[in-house]
Amino acid sequence: MKAGIVGLPNVGKSTLFNCLSNAKAQSANFPFCTIEPNIGVVNVPDPRLDRLASLVNPEKVIPATVEIVDIAGLVKGASKGEGLGNQFLGNIRETDAIIHVLRCFDNDNIVHVEGSVDPLRDKEIIDFELQLKDLETVEKKREKVNRAARTGNKEAIKELAVLDQIKQGLEQAQNIRSIALTEDDRMAFVQPLQLLTDKPVLYVCNVDESAAVTGNAWVEKVQAEVASEGAEYLVLAVSIEADINELESYEERQLFLEDLGLEEPGAAKLIRSAYQLLNQQTYFTAGEKEVRAWTIPVGASAPQAAGVIHTDFEKGFIRAEVISYSDYDSLESEIKAKEAGKIRIEGKDYIVANGDVMHFRFNV
Repeated sequence: MKAGIVGLPNVGKSTLFNCLSNAKAQSANFPFCTIEPNIGVVNVPDPRLDRLASLVNPEKVIPATVEIVDIAGLVKGASKGEGLGNQFLGNIRETDAIIHVLRCFDNDNIVHVEGSVDPLRDKEIIDFELQLKDLETVEKKREKVNRAARTGNKEAIKELAVLDQIKQGLEQAQNIRSIALTEDDRMAFVQPLQLLTDKPVLYVCNVDESAAVTGNAWVEKVQAEVASEGAEYLVLAVSIEADINELESYEERQLFLEDLGLEEPGAAKLIRSAYQLLNQQTYFTAGEKEVRAWTIPVGASAPQAAGVIHTDFEKGFIRAEVISYSDYDSLESEIKAKEAGKIRIEGKDYIVANGDVMHFRFNV
């Protein structure tokens, strides 16, 4: 699963990417510093994995990961090809979710491509370009579906009604994710189009050090604006995150955070938020050789979870042996969980809960 970092040039995207991935993408004080997208695979911080590892003491510990993509800054006219816009929009289309960075700080030494700081205007610029591209995609699809609908095809008539609703919303500057559609219609008619404004989004308010804990007036305006979309937002001082990232020891980082009044690096919160944005959750396997976090979609069944390890596990699934994380944590071992009757036997219909510790029985 892949989350793309987007925004106008010079809002802190590449600096944020570096904090998340340690990949050292080029970042500088001029537009289009990033042209080809940078990609980093980022570990998802999870205290539960650390706790299981301390109890089991395995040879290896393997965390869950998220793929983060640093996409070049968009500008006005991107949907018409301005600023290599078509290439950048294509990069966004390939992601599963969007991390939209908004500049919420003043600094005369960092050029703003629009000449002044206004995150609401910046959001509107990006939204408008994505909406225009989506409108182009919807209109092309609508032409094909309309021909089939005129022949009386019932499915085409239904799809045309959904496309008309989307088209009307886009023409009124609505993002598709905020248009009221049934889940069935989204799955059948919207999802296959990979529309840009249908992707889940997390807004990152990039603030200066003084606003790292409390936010500022710009953040309050962003919060009010994105509430109507049902979108999440996060306050991050990206320059401070970069400074924290340069510190070598855990102790130094913790002292730095305490001085700022922060409990943990904002980058850790962002990675977890991106993971949730992608509608993913974690289950664990725990043994002497390996304690590992496995990534599955929310709502996955036990056989689907088994299939993440190996397709044979799903094909030949017999049962799952499950300990809830809270039971494992309190009882401190699999043996004690068994003695306490806390190991459950679950079948094919079991929906995996976030944090389950699982063993699978299968036969191929």
